[in-house]
Amino acid sequence: MRFLTRRLVMPGHLNSADRLFGGTLLRWVDEEAFIFAKCQLKIPHLVTRYISEINFVSPAMQDDIVEFGLKVTKIGNTSITLTCLVRNKETAKTIINIDKIVFVSVDRLGNPINHNLSKSLPVEIL
Repeated sequence: MRFLTRRLVMPGHLNSADRLFGGTLLRWVDEEAFIFAKCQLKIPHLVTRYISEINFVSPAMQDDIVEFGLKVTKIGNTSITLTCLVRNKETAKTIINIDKIVFVSVDRLGNPINHNLSKSLPVEIL
């Protein structure tokens, strides 16, 4: 798994219990996973199709640095499937893990299209 990006938990990211708000973390996961998938496939349009069960393991607090680990687990004709682990940079404690995030290649109208990977190879399945 590659840990490619990091985010700083700031006061505006916190919920009423002074922990990182789950919705903010999920928005970050979706964005980071999208960027990772797009860089792997080198295609113009992807949409999030599916996110499996999310396991919140430990909280992130203000001033924590969280890092996002992503790995390609499967590439279909129109989809790419990733796994994601978010952890605390300093302690390496898992914050959340997601077994399956699926993105689909689409045209401008939102219809699934073939990746046409011959243009974008090599795709790195880690």
